[in-house]
Amino acid sequence: MKLPPFHTSFSTLSRPTWNSSQTTLLIKNPTLLAIESCNSMPMLKQIHAQMTRTGLIFHVFPLSRLLTFCALSETGDLPYAQRLFNQFPNPNVYMWNIMIRGYLKSQLHVKGLSLFRLMVRKCVELDRRSFVFGLKACEGLGVGESVHCLIWKVGFCWDLVVRNGLVHFYGERGRLGCARKVFDESPERDVVCWTSLINGYVKQGMSDEGLRVFELMKGSGVEPNEITMIAVFSACSQKGDLELGKSVHDYVKRMNVNMSLNLMNSVLDMYVKCGSLVTAIEIFESMRIRDVFSWTSMINGYAKNGDLVMARKVFDEMPERNIVSWNAMIAGYSQNNKPKEALEVFYEMENAGLVPLESTLVCVLSACAQSGCLDLGQWLYSNYFTRTRIHLTVTLGNAFIDMYAKCGNIDAAVELFNKMQDKDLVSWNSMIVGFASHGHAVKALNVFKQMREMGYKPDEITFVGVLSACSHGGLLAQGRRYFKEIENNYGLKPTVEHYACMIDLLGRSGLLDEAYGLITEMPMEPDKAVWGAILNACRMHNNLDLGKLATEKLINLDPNDSGIYVLMESLCATRCEWDEVKNVRSMMRGNGVKKTPGRSSIEVEGEFHEFLVADKSHPKSENIYKVLGEIILFSRLEDASDVNLSFD
Repeated sequence: MKLPPFHTSFSTLSRPTWNSSQTTLLIKNPTLLAIESCNSMPMLKQIHAQMTRTGLIFHVFPLSRLLTFCALSETGDLPYAQRLFNQFPNPNVYMWNIMIRGYLKSQLHVKGLSLFRLMVRKCVELDRRSFVFGLKACEGLGVGESVHCLIWKVGFCWDLVVRNGLVHFYGERGRLGCARKVFDESPERDVVCWTSLINGYVKQGMSDEGLRVFELMKGSGVEPNEITMIAVFSACSQKGDLELGKSVHDYVKRMNVNMSLNLMNSVLDMYVKCGSLVTAIEIFESMRIRDVFSWTSMINGYAKNGDLVMARKVFDEMPERNIVSWNAMIAGYSQNNKPKEALEVFYEMENAGLVPLESTLVCVLSACAQSGCLDLGQWLYSNYFTRTRIHLTVTLGNAFIDMYAKCGNIDAAVELFNKMQDKDLVSWNSMIVGFASHGHAVKALNVFKQMREMGYKPDEITFVGVLSACSHGGLLAQGRRYFKEIENNYGLKPTVEHYACMIDLLGRSGLLDEAYGLITEMPMEPDKAVWGAILNACRMHNNLDLGKLATEKLINLDPNDSGIYVLMESLCATRCEWDEVKNVRSMMRGNGVKKTPGRSSIEVEGEFHEFLVADKSHPKSENIYKVLGEIILFSRLEDASDVNLSFD
């Protein structure tokens, strides 16, 4: 049956009249019953045609059923719903609400809010759901106060459902003061109201406050549901408090809260993030139903525990993967200093046709920075931001700056930093640390000066970069001044990293006694970086006695670090203390330590090649050494040619 064109007006068709008995029987009409089993738009269009032919289309209830399917069903068609809605002369509030819900479901918040505003302008009599959907439309746009004013104006301010919507709206926007005010003024609070406030606090990282509200909720007599407990377990995960998480888990068991898959996943995630991998494994193995979130949590758990073999095993066994799963595996390798493996998984993901998340790109860029893989980092920038015009967020911009700086292209880091319209403290810190690591001490301090002039307050990482710049640049006076400013001007406590930088600066400047004196004044135990800085300074300035002390401390901290013995051996050899050289070598043999051979790696077309000193394990080593020999020979011939020219 052919459907009449959409431009046909309802007024041009014959309009039947309906008495009360006919209206009562509408819901038993075979055509309407067919809508209940409808599962596709072609089928719905046939039903629509039949309703038009029989006149059912003029009745509010039948048309509402059509709109509901088109706007809200997974197989619906929202533009079709909008055309149906536009042709009906007097849609009721239910129809308006359905259309707004449809736009929200499709993440079209602007259209949803526009429809809500049109509803107000046309003086449609709004119900409680209209305001809830209007507030939800505002969540994606950063507005909503005008809807709150309208709620007061029309007298819905005391409606529980509407107040719950307000608490949820302000919580989602991070305006917890407003959310708490609406909550406190509510004469009645149900589980949705309490849960919305708890969830608002947790989403803003205020886990302690969220847990306090949960305790108040338990005392109020309102029983939590599974959504409440998901928010509470999320708060425990944020705090990393295992004992608290266990007590909440016990509470859930006592209260017989419905253990849905989502709640089980929250419990599993809590144990993973609180470091109890054994319990997490037990819960995972006891789960009768698992989804992609369950498997991904276990990948995160094993990776956090440093067991990347098991993490990869879980990843390979997953029945289904999504982008978050791939991201977890890449992050696991990257955060455990295995950049080669991280990039290999990324290439697999790319070949699978998946589009990376922002967090995926951040992890990949970190792996590029660790491995010096500049080509891939540049390709990522070109592919995802230059060609596709994707917006470069502050987080990604910072990751690119860090990658460029660590891969040796400080000029590209500076160019990107200057292009970024939005910057945060991490952006400035990345440039300060980048300049410092490249030996541009003055430039690093100039960025620090600009940062303060822009109103940014430095943190601990800022001063690590500043003091490192002073150390590399030999800027003793500035280093001393900035070290004092950490506590005196900014109220921060110097960390062991700050002491290590300052001791390195003093040691490089030859002030070994002052450097050692600073160690004795440290409020915490010196670590490897502190004693390493002293030992390196002793080698530079031939101080054997202090060098022996630093070596002893370092061996106690890490007896298997071959670099300690090599530095001390170099110091003794410089002083011609050959007996001491023998002692150092004897200690190495006694501790079973061997000098770590020099190594290098290169990435070619996504494949990594690693080489050790005198290594012949590479399948193309014969060709490599042949080319290397030709390069050396050519270099010698060039040198000889230069010598002959100079004599001429």
